[in-house]
Amino acid sequence: MNFLQITWNPNPNLIDFGFIVIKYYSVCFMLAFAASYVVVKQNTEYKTNPLLLDSLTIYVFLGTLLGARLGHCLFYDFDYFSQHPLEILLPVTFEPEFKFTGFSGLASHGGGTGILISLLLFSKKHKIKPWVLIDQIALVVPLAGFFIRMGNLMNSEIIGKPTNVSWAFVFVNEDYLPRHPAQLYEAIAYLLIFVLLYYAIKKWPKPAGFYFGLCITLIFIVRFFVEFIKENQADFESTMPINMGQILSFPFIVVGVVIMCLKFYPKNNSQNEYENPKN
Repeated sequence: MNFLQITWNPNPNLIDFGFIVIKYYSVCFMLAFAASYVVVKQNTEYKTNPLLLDSLTIYVFLGTLLGARLGHCLFYDFDYFSQHPLEILLPVTFEPEFKFTGFSGLASHGGGTGILISLLLFSKKHKIKPWVLIDQIALVVPLAGFFIRMGNLMNSEIIGKPTNVSWAFVFVNEDYLPRHPAQLYEAIAYLLIFVLLYYAIKKWPKPAGFYFGLCITLIFIVRFFVEFIKENQADFESTMPINMGQILSFPFIVVGVVIMCLKFYPKNNSQNEYENPKN
């Protein structure tokens, strides 16, 4: 029975002013940072320094955008962007004609790497213990992932494979086959991870860094298994036993598990580390 089957054909443009278009994805992307800002502000008790929160947000925003963009260009479409390097960082195409396109390719694995690098740079500049800072941001990473995947859903991109499940989505701009709403699966999973971390951090304090390890482990385990029901993002993946998203998830899972193991029995009490975040 397909009594819940949903025909999905939203206009990806929220508002069209003619000279500029505001897309749902762009709104979801900004909501990811706005929601994260509020959660960090309300739950960290300004352990790093409240005056640095705006600066930290800029670091993370740039790290996310640059990392996600480079991740897509290097791992999913290298053949094209190696011949069009300017289009990596410019939201335009030059061939066959000049056209403003926005950044049409962003990879979450690259975004995650970019966030981590930006946090390490920020902690070094402001002499903040990196594990404390990373743990504070880890709380909102799955929340941001939720908004990003909802933006993908509004764009009808990163679609799932054909299925007969009753809750299948028919992505009209792709074809008329009922498919897994893979974006929605990930979005719901990330939201649940956020809720889990939110309450776990409050009820079961762990050494700084532990919840970051738990965060990336859970996120990329979800990503690994959801990839089985996703359509491949690049043609070359069709010849691979597992796709690029799964291959790139392995290092994050391994690193996350290692961090949890190392941080579970700290040399120093974690509370002292949080009370004295600066070196």
